[in-house]
Amino acid sequence: MGHNVLEITDLRTCFDTRDGLVTAVEGVTLSLARQESLGVVGESGSGKSVTFASVMGLIKAPGFITGGSIRFNGRELVGLDADEYRQLRGKEIAMTMQDALTALNPAYTVSDQIIEALMAHDETLSGPRRARRRQAREKALEMMRLVGIPAAETRLDDYPHQFSGGMRQRIMIAIALACKPTLLIADEPTTALDVTIQAQVLDLIAEIRERLGMSVVLITHDLGVVAEHCDRVAVMYAGQVVECGPTAEVIANPLHPYTQGLIASIPRMSDLRRRIKPILGTVPSLIDLPTQCRFMDRCDRARSRCRSLIEMRDMDGGRQVRCAMAEADDG
Repeated sequence: MGHNVLEITDLRTCFDTRDGLVTAVEGVTLSLARQESLGVVGESGSGKSVTFASVMGLIKAPGFITGGSIRFNGRELVGLDADEYRQLRGKEIAMTMQDALTALNPAYTVSDQIIEALMAHDETLSGPRRARRRQAREKALEMMRLVGIPAAETRLDDYPHQFSGGMRQRIMIAIALACKPTLLIADEPTTALDVTIQAQVLDLIAEIRERLGMSVVLITHDLGVVAEHCDRVAVMYAGQVVECGPTAEVIANPLHPYTQGLIASIPRMSDLRRRIKPILGTVPSLIDLPTQCRFMDRCDRARSRCRSLIEMRDMDGGRQVRCAMAEADDG
């Protein structure tokens, strides 16, 4: 797959609140190879979106990055100023947000919003502004066709509210891909969509990834989605990555109790009599984080060794896990 497009090392992102300092992301280390797809899973509040909002330079006061490194194609992103980030976002790194209806501007047509991205970053547009805008409109039509908008030429001047939820997600993807970025970050791209539309949107991302040779980060709660669409998976809990490795191996043989709990809680159509086993307890407060394993109070395998700070451990098969007991299980 070639060199890594993205390398996140020991990232720490915090938010200053009235109740105290919230450490939303702590010690996250991840990499993404060229043309690879990485699934990032975990329950709400685990730090998935904040990690990649940090990559996009979208963390603003009262939030701030307090440590670590984010390198994109070898370039350090932590510390870039606003103008440098504006040149990067949309052109080389793009992100689709969770809720397309609120992410799209209701006062502008969908073509205007695709054109805006092209006018800002597409260096192939030439001539005076009017000519460049005409060229951008033609490319906007191509993008709407690419993402499967029916009768796209008749819908260029429609507004977001005139589209269904699935079509709005396609418009978001069209905006994100307009300048053919190297990296696409899809944050919960199937939120609030029915199962059929979810499949269409995910298949579309996979198809365009293959066609454009992009790398993709897919942020989701759904391990089933990851199993079908991602080469590797990173499982996050309480602001940390607790397990990472090839998707098929992690799902077939999860090493971390939290990953095991996520898989055990998935209903199986092949065994409808099987009782779903929930993960008992709650996520620890991100303001006063424990110095022990963060999953210890919810883990039925916890031992005295879990009371110390647990680091990620390298395991066989290119896997990593943050669990004191995993070493014993591994052999």
